[in-house]
Amino acid sequence: MTQPATPAQQGGPDAGPPPAADARAGGAGPLRLVWARADARTLSLLGVLAALILIGGITKPDQFLDTRNLQLVLTLSSVIGVVTVGMTFVIMSGGIDLSVGAIVALASVWATTVATQEYGFVGVLFTAVLVGVGCGLVNGVLIAYGGMVPFIATLAMLASARGLALLITDGKTQIVSIDSILRLGNHDSYVLGVPPLVLVFAAVTVIGWLVLNRTTFGRRTVAVGGNAEAARLAGIDVRRQRLYLYLLSGLCCGIAAFLLIVLAGSGQNTNGNLYELDAIAAAIIGGTLLSGGRGTIVGSVLGVLIFTTITNIFALNNLQTDVQQIAKGAIIVAAVLVQRRTASTT
Repeated sequence: MTQPATPAQQGGPDAGPPPAADARAGGAGPLRLVWARADARTLSLLGVLAALILIGGITKPDQFLDTRNLQLVLTLSSVIGVVTVGMTFVIMSGGIDLSVGAIVALASVWATTVATQEYGFVGVLFTAVLVGVGCGLVNGVLIAYGGMVPFIATLAMLASARGLALLITDGKTQIVSIDSILRLGNHDSYVLGVPPLVLVFAAVTVIGWLVLNRTTFGRRTVAVGGNAEAARLAGIDVRRQRLYLYLLSGLCCGIAAFLLIVLAGSGQNTNGNLYELDAIAAAIIGGTLLSGGRGTIVGSVLGVLIFTTITNIFALNNLQTDVQQIAKGAIIVAAVLVQRRTASTT
């Protein structure tokens, strides 16, 4: 009876070249292994991003390819990008967080009150992070230990956080008067031409990638998203893991709120509007399954860059906002259809 082929014989994604071929290829073996393990989705996302850059360069070469415009694209990607990193972890666990935009708004206005600004740079940063983590804690407790459905729990947080942000500001913009915060948004603070906000985004991305791919926390997240009951039987405390994930999402929201304060120089109750949809969309575009169990930080970040680049190109070409939203919706639908097709063939 014929034995089934092994993954290596089938040429699967984790398979390396046959020993004989490796010997014949000499030094080409490791290179072939790298290509064999390359994520086709990541390569396709890079291709889409490259195509968008080409389109922008053709339609508005003087404006799109200008250094300041490229810095602006990266800066705008930083705020929603940090939120997306946290959202990716939550979705990979089989959850969802609809409250991220409202948490960003609440953290930004709470951190920019007159009383908070009296404590300077550290006080604003600490308050923004603390509010984000606190909201994440509430979400996590309600979902992990209260047994609430993530959709309902985070929807309630969305409404509550938005309402509290409006109550704090009374509908008014809170101006930041701390010079050390305002200077971070100036061109003089750029490091080798890179805005500080982009550096923070890059650091969060690297840390997120390491946590997901090089720690037991990341493996537990994937296990919980793939099959929560199997993860529990394997000895994973599923409820505690889910609590940690919503804390992580809240932490990312707090960091994003501080970046938004630096970028806008103020705090408003309208901050973070529709961030939850943008973050979810970017994660889906990047290959994160809504059902959980699979996803990549790199893919999510590329999804953020693609959406931000599209918005920038449309703005430079004076296309209306409704056209931008239609294009984003079409991209999301296409990404979900590709996911379903991929899942059905594996």
